[in-house]
Amino acid sequence: MFTTRPTLQGTFGMAASSHWLATAAAMAVLEDGGNAFDAAVAAGFTLQVVEPHLNGPAGEVPIILAPAGGRPQVLCGQGGAPAGATIEHYTSLGLTDVPGTGPLAAAVPGAFDAWLLLLRDHGTKHLSEVLRYAIGYATDGHPAVPAVGAAVAAVREQFETHWPSSAALYLPDGRPPAPGALLRNPALAATWRRLLAEAEAAGAGREQQIDAARRVWGQGFIAAALAEFAARPAMDTSGEPHAGVLSGADLAAFEATYEEPVSYEWRGWTVCKPGPWSQGPVFLQQLALLPHEFGQGSGSPAYGDAAFVHTLIEGGKLAMADREAWYGDNAGPAEVTVAELLDPAYSVERRSLIGEFASAELRPGRPGGRLPRLGRRALDAPRLGGSATAPGTGEPTVSQPSIGEPSIAADGATKGDTCHLDVVDRWGNMVSATPSGGWLQSSPVVPQLGFPLGTRLQMAQLEPGLPNSLSPGRRPRTTLSPSLALRDGEPVLAFGTPGGDAQDQWSLHFFLAVALRAPVRGGLDLQGAIDAPNWHQESFPSSFHPHAMHPARVTVEARIGDDVIAELRRRRHRVQVAGAWSEGRLCAVARDPRTGILSAAANPRGMQGYAAGR
Repeated sequence: MFTTRPTLQGTFGMAASSHWLATAAAMAVLEDGGNAFDAAVAAGFTLQVVEPHLNGPAGEVPIILAPAGGRPQVLCGQGGAPAGATIEHYTSLGLTDVPGTGPLAAAVPGAFDAWLLLLRDHGTKHLSEVLRYAIGYATDGHPAVPAVGAAVAAVREQFETHWPSSAALYLPDGRPPAPGALLRNPALAATWRRLLAEAEAAGAGREQQIDAARRVWGQGFIAAALAEFAARPAMDTSGEPHAGVLSGADLAAFEATYEEPVSYEWRGWTVCKPGPWSQGPVFLQQLALLPHEFGQGSGSPAYGDAAFVHTLIEGGKLAMADREAWYGDNAGPAEVTVAELLDPAYSVERRSLIGEFASAELRPGRPGGRLPRLGRRALDAPRLGGSATAPGTGEPTVSQPSIGEPSIAADGATKGDTCHLDVVDRWGNMVSATPSGGWLQSSPVVPQLGFPLGTRLQMAQLEPGLPNSLSPGRRPRTTLSPSLALRDGEPVLAFGTPGGDAQDQWSLHFFLAVALRAPVRGGLDLQGAIDAPNWHQESFPSSFHPHAMHPARVTVEARIGDDVIAELRRRRHRVQVAGAWSEGRLCAVARDPRTGILSAAANPRGMQGYAAGR
């Protein structure tokens, strides 16, 4: 099979991420004697500098880690709603949705504390040793990837008219950064240097310094600047300026937490995901909906044919409908559990809904006989593109970014994207993380810090009694969804992708390509699985403002083939044909426990993601 690059193999260490400089930083730490967790933290902070349109220090990150010889854990770096973030407050402002931009959409930032907790509890390096790469790129600059300039250009008017602190950083000469132009962030470099100086003044111990840095973030000069700036009204997607509700007390109270992953057994694999405060269980539900013989021949759909793709599309719709009706944080003991959603009898019942033709309806299930709780967002979401088309018709070929690319509408609404990284080391430590939020287009830059607040609260709903209702302390349901898979109890594969609502579609397609296809050089064919033609569907309310639906629409890469496209249209899918390399931005690392051989691969789409290792 043709692949764009080889699947890398070695025995020392492997890293893969959505930007080559982050991958290089991770490898530099491994070469310096650090472990996978040290390397991941260095890569995570580097991504905040080199992909500022995709994540930032005040964003969030879910992490799945598997220490050598230990059990997998989820480290949650997703903050909850501030104490002042009540439905009543937002509706009193005349809002029916949380704005998609601005300080009113800010949850408590969680990424910083999660990265530092990972470093303290599982790493070996001092904070200064892993932060120096991010500080170096912020100080000396890095060549801007084209997407940074495109994101800035899209919000240029917003910056110049309403967010002058953002214009000062990203439009210093009145123009967006050109591709390859050296982009610096001296304010961010100064923030990290001051944080390190204050942390090192607390004592010489590694853990002591890390905990001191966590206090500086949550209670010191950074917290003070974030809270003060959040209280300033700023223009947002509502068309009016609003002040945020994030306070110093909210920042001081937050700590990242460890949790047990949710998991599902499938043909000898155990796939681990974050819980229903993320969309992670969507991946597991899609697996549970697959017929027993799926992809194994004997009359079942063959890998990549139209019936194979159709089955995955329709199963994805059912899982996403359940996400809308049942997923949320702190749902309580009376609510639906992931175990109920993965129950074999429930999966059989749901599987029976997959027919020959595409569904254009949102069809959540009734686990335990409960009635689905769908809010206005699902019932009244803008239905774009109408219903399914008649056989033989379909959408024209289009050339557009995939769903995971940041987009900014004329009113300033943003659909932000994400980063991803995976690392495995020679000792068998493995980690997968999906950092996001705090994008340059999300909120005005805090000038003395060099980064903006995030906007994750836009995913919460301003209706009481729903699984994802806005409530103080409650985590908004996020799309962020790293993955880790085991064989016979041993961690084997860490993977994930940016892409918002498409993450657990693209990731599933990758996983099935790994699990169902032949290996390469005695190991898993990671690069072949990443390079395989991909697709996504949007028959559910988007997690991002303005939360539109596209019933029965599926966007496919042109490489999927004319025969598959024609058959999908016959089955009444509204097929959009995008660029040949437009769907998905996956990264992955693997380890064979029998031999100790490590593998890695990264997505060629966008010419930005890279893997490295030896």
